[in-house]
Amino acid sequence: MLKKDLILRSPVEKTIGSENITNARFGAVLSRAGVGKTSFLVQVALTQLLKDQKILHVSLDDSIEKINLRYEEGYTNLVDSIGYVDPQKAKRLWDDINPCKVGISYTETTFDTDKIKDYLKSFKKADMEFPSIMVLDGLNFDQDNSAILESLSDLNKEFSISIWFAMQSHREEALNKDGFPIQLAVHNELFDKAMFLNPVDNKIEALVLKDGDRANVKHLLNPATMMVENG
Repeated sequence: MLKKDLILRSPVEKTIGSENITNARFGAVLSRAGVGKTSFLVQVALTQLLKDQKILHVSLDDSIEKINLRYEEGYTNLVDSIGYVDPQKAKRLWDDINPCKVGISYTETTFDTDKIKDYLKSFKKADMEFPSIMVLDGLNFDQDNSAILESLSDLNKEFSISIWFAMQSHREEALNKDGFPIQLAVHNELFDKAMFLNPVDNKIEALVLKDGDRANVKHLLNPATMMVENG
């Protein structure tokens, strides 16, 4: 019951729909620096963990310790959002789902899609369940990532894994005619889903840029917890 309650409270369920997370080739969460891209992506991954799925979190910015801390904080925020929960019950659930999360830390110089491919192959060799999604945080979309995205697209096809990216935009850059930041616009055809986070007063406006008939839907998020505040 707690798993179901947490999924229903998730900002991902309310904005994207938890059933839509894995039916994308590529998904993106965009914002300028410091707004909450990674925190929202953690909620995407937590939703999958609560659905008894494995996830792979790859970061070019954070250490493994920081990745783990982000998930602990994200889980706490989600639990707190539904009101009182027996702390022991919440801890048992966390201990149950946490081992299904795998974090990998790279730098810009050590990141290599072939390493990720080899890692995914290791699941197959061991006859283990594949991760349902991969979160990729820290890729610089101000550079030409065409070769990297092509390789990741091949991984999507070979392993049936949806890949969600943190994509940094910039305040001073104009949006294109479709309302997309340039970082998304140049790779638009690859992305099935995209969410744009924009500070508005003391909230974060979460605008669905790409997701079929959900496009242009807006929600307000609490900037401290990333929980939806308008319904």
